Amino acid sequence: MAEEENVVVAAEPLMWMLFTTIPVNTFEEAVEKVDWYSKRWGIEVFHKTLKSGCKIENRQLMLADRIESCLAVDMIVAWRIHHLTKLGREVPNMPCTVFFEEAEWKALVAYKTRNPIAPEQPPTLREAIRIVASIGGFLGRKGDGEPGTKTIWLGLQELDNMTEMWKIFNGRVGQGSPAPP
Repeated sequence: MAEEENVVVAAEPLMWMLFTTIPVNTFEEAVEKVDWYSKRWGIEVFHKTLKSGCKIENRQLMLADRIESCLAVDMIVAWRIHHLTKLGREVPNMPCTVFFEEAEWKALVAYKTRNPIAPEQPPTLREAIRIVASIGGFLGRKGDGEPGTKTIWLGLQELDNMTEMWKIFNGRVGQGSPAPP
């Protein structure tokens, strides 16, 4: 049994009764198993991103080696989206350059402000994620909380094109990407 302590007065404390086939003989072992279980939600979000965002179930690659190669790339993409979502919640005030390249964040700012001249300082990670998520359909209303993986993956799908267009308009084609045909 695991029960939440020091809860807000109006809230019910969480109580988990976990069943396991793994021996639990000490308090430390029990804490370890609860920690494992607490990570379950993150794993489920990763799998949802892999299935719905990367659409791995829609692949029709026929051969196992092709499926494995594609899955390897898709897993990296899903992990990066999941990681970006977590970073935005855990360290929102970091500069967005921990994840976004210069041309990406400048394209995002230009999109948001409708001004092609980017500021000297990059936005915070939270600000950049919210711009990406808004492109993916996140409304950002007062009670909406932070964006989830779905609006982030939808926004990131558009970011590559936006970044290429920003590079074209700012004479940076060829810097970090091939020139358009």
